[in-house]
Amino acid sequence: MTHVGFYVVATAGHGQRLQVAARLADKAFRRGHRIFIHTSNEAQAQELDQLLWTFRPSSFIPHGLWGQAHTDAVAIGWGQDPAHHNDFLINLQLQVPPFFSRFKRVAEVVTPEAASLAALRDSWKFYRDRGYHLEKHDIPSATDQ
Repeated sequence: MTHVGFYVVATAGHGQRLQVAARLADKAFRRGHRIFIHTSNEAQAQELDQLLWTFRPSSFIPHGLWGQAHTDAVAIGWGQDPAHHNDFLINLQLQVPPFFSRFKRVAEVVTPEAASLAALRDSWKFYRDRGYHLEKHDIPSATDQ
C-alpha cells in the first residue's frame, strides 16, 4: 500500500514548495528511486526544471519536463499521466492526483499559506479515511540544507 508523507515547511514564501521538492528529489534520486514530480502547471514545472539544474553544485539530478528526453529517473509533469513511473511521487498540486495509488511513496509538500493548509488538510483526511499509512515531517525552512 502507498505510504504518504506530508512535509510541512515552517516558512511561507515564493519557491518554498519547489525548494522542498528539489531536496526530496535529490535525496530520493541518490537512494535509487525513480521520481515523478506533479506540479500545478507548466510554469511551475519550468521553474522547478531550472532549480534542479542548480540545486546543489556538488550533485546532478538527471531530469526533464514531461515529453522530453531523460525523464526515466526524474520526470516533471503538470497534469499528464505519469505513464511508467510508479515509485516516488512528489505532489505539488493542492489536490490528490487520481493516479497516486500506483506509487509506493507519495510526498505532499505543505507551506503555511492558507490555501495550502486548507487543501492539504483535506488531502490528509482523504488518505487517512482510505487507510493509507501517513507520516508528518516538520521542516524548519526549505532553504535549510
